[in-house]
Amino acid sequence: MSQADCQKEEYFIVREKIAQAQRVLVGIGGEWKAEGGFLDGRNAEVKQAYDALYQLIKDKDYFIVTTLTDGSIYETEFSGERIVAPCGNVHWRQCSKACTKDIWEEGEVPDEVCPHCGAPLTGNTIKAETYIEEGYLPLWKKYQLWLSTTLNRELAVLELGEGFLTPTVIRWPFEKTVFFNKKAWMFRVNETLYQTTPEIKEKSTPVAANSVRFLLQNEEG
Repeated sequence: MSQADCQKEEYFIVREKIAQAQRVLVGIGGEWKAEGGFLDGRNAEVKQAYDALYQLIKDKDYFIVTTLTDGSIYETEFSGERIVAPCGNVHWRQCSKACTKDIWEEGEVPDEVCPHCGAPLTGNTIKAETYIEEGYLPLWKKYQLWLSTTLNRELAVLELGEGFLTPTVIRWPFEKTVFFNKKAWMFRVNETLYQTTPEIKEKSTPVAANSVRFLLQNEEG
């Protein structure tokens, strides 16, 4: 069987598991990076992959965790109340000196200067000198509550393109969730870092493929 045929078969299993699942947990990582937004032609493929993912899970009880900070997922059809971005979002702004925990939407402060101390604003992401975490915490709490309802329920876990830059956000917690939930199944799709741990070997499918193209090529096929 060719690699393309293997991936089509794996994609069919993904669809089947999601169709049968009561909950769907999705992790999105570096392979989906779209800095510059979808107006940048280089990111058209990522936009199409988001659209394909939406069609795949739109009718399910889902939650998405992303380590990306480009904010592109908020330009898709996914509900913002079902997305948490613990590493921040470049379109949310904070004081570069962290003099306040206030966070602003992009364009809300036209001169990009903190109204409290006069320091320049910067992206509310982990790249900031002092990251103001209050931006994502409300949705993180909502995610944790949602996650608590998945125990002993049919759970499909789809990890897409996540590496090891911040493994404590998606990779390790997802493995722990699958390990403790007897009704969970995980798909780890990654061009190079697709391996799963021995502890969940019997409850997971490693897919050696670029996760963006995996969704697109097989959805089209």
